[in-house]
This record gives sequence, C-alpha cells and structure tokens, in this order.
Amino acid sequence: MKISDKMLRKYAELIVRTGANVQKGQVVQLNISVEQHAFADMVIEACYRAGARKVNVDWNSDTASRLHFQYADTETLGMVLPWEEEKAKQGVKDLPCRIFIASDDPDAMRGIAPQKLSDVMQSRARVLKPYRNAIEGKHQWVIAAYPSEKWARKCFPDTEDAVDRLWEAILKTVRVTEDNDPVQAWKEHTDFIESKAAWLNAQGFSSLRYRSANGTDFTVELIPGARWEGAGATNSVNGAFYIPNMPTEEIFTSPAAGKCEGTLTAVKPLSWNSQLIEDFSIRFENGRAVSCTARKGQELLERMIRMDEGACMLGEVALVPKESPVNQCGFLFYETLFDENACCHAALGMGFKEVLPGGDDMTMEEARKRGINDSIIHVDFMIGADDLSIDGIRPDGSIEAIFRNGTWARGGETGT
Repeated sequence: MKISDKMLRKYAELIVRTGANVQKGQVVQLNISVEQHAFADMVIEACYRAGARKVNVDWNSDTASRLHFQYADTETLGMVLPWEEEKAKQGVKDLPCRIFIASDDPDAMRGIAPQKLSDVMQSRARVLKPYRNAIEGKHQWVIAAYPSEKWARKCFPDTEDAVDRLWEAILKTVRVTEDNDPVQAWKEHTDFIESKAAWLNAQGFSSLRYRSANGTDFTVELIPGARWEGAGATNSVNGAFYIPNMPTEEIFTSPAAGKCEGTLTAVKPLSWNSQLIEDFSIRFENGRAVSCTARKGQELLERMIRMDEGACMLGEVALVPKESPVNQCGFLFYETLFDENACCHAALGMGFKEVLPGGDDMTMEEARKRGINDSIIHVDFMIGADDLSIDGIRPDGSIEAIFRNGTWARGGETGT
C-alpha cells in the first residue's frame, strides 16, 4: 500500500492531538530519525497548529550511532558534556511535551560489544537520570513509529514491498484508515482499557500467580494501594490527558520491588540496544533475578540484569490479551513499542511511581520506600503464551481467575 500525504497528515495529527495532546503555549521536543525529515515537518506543523509555542528537534541516525560506538572510546561516549546537562536542566524548567518517532534498524548495533554498550549507558545515566526523575509525571509524552527501510526489511526479509507491509501493520495497530475517525476509535479503545483497569483495582489483589506449560511458574506481590493503569495518563501539572504509547493494549502496574519467586519464560525475542536476545528465561529468588538462560544473547541478558542494583528486580507487570491487534499481525516487530503490546509482559528495572496515590509528587526515594523499583533501565519482555493462566490472590486467600489461555477469563471481553 502506498501511504498518501493525507494519511500521513492524519497520522501526524493523531500523534500530536491524541497521543501527546500538545497544549497551547507548550514547548515540544521531537526526537526523530534524519531519514524521516518529511514526516518530521508534518509533525512540527501539527504541533504548531495545536498551539505549541516552540518545537525543538533532536535528530538521530542509526548509522552515526554505530560509527560512534565503532570508533570512539567508552570513556568519551559515556561523558555527558556540560551543554547536554544544561539541556536536561532546561527540560526540568520547561517540562516540554516530548514526541518520539521510533524507526530504528533492529540490527544497528550488531557486533558492538555488550560491555561497551552497557558501560556507556551506565555512565550517562549517572548524570542524566535525576533530571528524568524530576519530570516524571509532570509532562506529556508519546512514542509512535515510522517504518524505515532497514526495519521493514528485518520484519519482511523476502518481500519487495516490505515498507508497505510494515506501514499497513502500523496503521492497523494505531487505528488509522482512509475513511475512519481515529480519534473516536481511540476513545472507544481507551474506554475499554480503563474499564478493565477499574475492575482490577476493585479486586484488591495482593499478588499474582502465573502458570504456563513453557516453564513459566511465577508469583509476584503487589504494592497495597497501587493502581492498575492503562491507555492514557494525566499530566499532574496541567491536567492534560495523553497516551504515551501508540499503539497500546496493556493494563499495567508496578509490583512490590524484591518480592517475587519463580521462573518467567519469554515467548518472543527481545530487541535491546539493537541486539537480539532469543529463547530465554529468567529465574527469581527473593525478588531478584538470580539466573537466566538464552539460546542467543546470553551475555547481553546477563549484563542487562547487572546494570545496577535495581536491574535484577521487576518494575512492571502488564496484561495484554492474545487478541491484541499487534499479536494478530502475526510477525515480530523487533520494536518493544509494538512487541510489548502483543501479549502479557513484565519489565526488569524502573517502576512507575505514578501508580501510587500521590505518586507524581513523590521523590524517587519516597517511591522506593513504598515499594517501587528504581533503575537506569526499564526493559519489557513478553511472557504471554497462548496457554498462560494468571490468578489474582486477595489478602484473605481467595483466588480470582484473571487470564486463561492467554486472554481475559472474566466474560471473555477482548475490547475493540
């Protein structure tokens, strides 16, 4: 399918107006590949039409990033220059509305030493993470996608129309067609997700139990009073409702850090730092990942789990039925934005303090005391096997079936 300018502008408007929900007078920070400069112009115009005061653009390039890691040393790459830190400080002051357009080549960092990648990430995070923490919950942001040639070829290696096929899948999952009203489609979708989150919140579960024939046998404690959330979020400063991920199918919460036991087995490869980890499982004891196995990417997985003190603990559990439009596309996107919305998943690393009552106004230290995990990473991996069962356990010991055979057990609702 050839994507018309009309469809592209429709998509850009959806990202800006419904995803980021840019407000009059806001500063917008757009992060996008240099290859997608024409679409960047559409997004920039849509932002100004929505009332943005200023749109700043951070251009990125897979090729340039790889060259940096090939030729520059670890110390140089890990250094945060004074102007970069000042930019982060300005972000805390401006609280810009951030728009990220994903189009990365999944193989961009193939062959780059995992040690170098993790060392650079750790060095930069030590300086920049406090600024990221400072804006958490206080600004709008959205991640959407635009297919690059290399990304499309990775998904469809044996077809000449790879980009068209990836476009077709992306637009399907974000509910954009030639003749529909995507804003209304998203309203119906978010209403359904919020209704399921409300049901979960009303149950008062204290823990979840996961079982699957592939080896998943796992129990995790939940934080008392922590909410299940999904679809959208609200900027605590201006009250604007926004949708951080387009697409999104998940209902999620942050579990109690360091309080889980058992094994989680992944059902899809994980693309992390543009490298693949395949056929893997992680075993937890006393709330921490103590061992892992992977057919491919074992060293990368081990380094990820050791990135910092919190990297070996869970920051998120998320429920996604197998009827998800992303899953129905029938292929691996090699992009977490999509693959995490194909089925149930968990995430190692950083939790979400906003799931706590008053969490947006908490410091990370306060959130940690309430049970939220803290880390420089947040890495989602997919555990939603077709036979996955999830039970919710209440403080009185009563049990409620949440998922059976990879989908909602209660009434079989699957949404729109």
